Amino acid sequence: MLYNKFMKKLSEKKRFSLVARGKSIANAFRGISIVVRSTHNLWVHIFFAIVVICFGFLFNISSLEWIAVIFSIGLVFITETINTSIEIDIDLTSPNYHPYARDTKDIAAGAVLISCVVAVIVGLIIFLPKVLVLSF
Repeated sequence: MLYNKFMKKLSEKKRFSLVARGKSIANAFRGISIVVRSTHNLWVHIFFAIVVICFGFLFNISSLEWIAVIFSIGLVFITETINTSIEIDIDLTSPNYHPYARDTKDIAAGAVLISCVVAVIVGLIIFLPKVLVLSF
């Protein structure tokens, strides 16, 4: 019985459409544009990502090191994007001050901070030995 209801509901859904997928991708790019335009901290992350990428080329880091750098940069960008979406939602659903709204925003910001600390640690593991070799 439950299976039949599920299959009926599934068949009622729209069929796969390349046009719909294209619109979905366009919406995702719109979301990225909103984050880039509205989140000043993202510009700080972008600046440091560019610096780290330049260091990666300068120090000729290995493929595995590149993977760690790319994943670290991606982690920071993803958490900043999720943080921004949470902040927008909280501002919409709780326009007046509420301690839970504050807690939610602070927790999301904490996730960004954790991802930044992880990225810095990865950067230090990769680049610090290379910089120290240059200084001696």
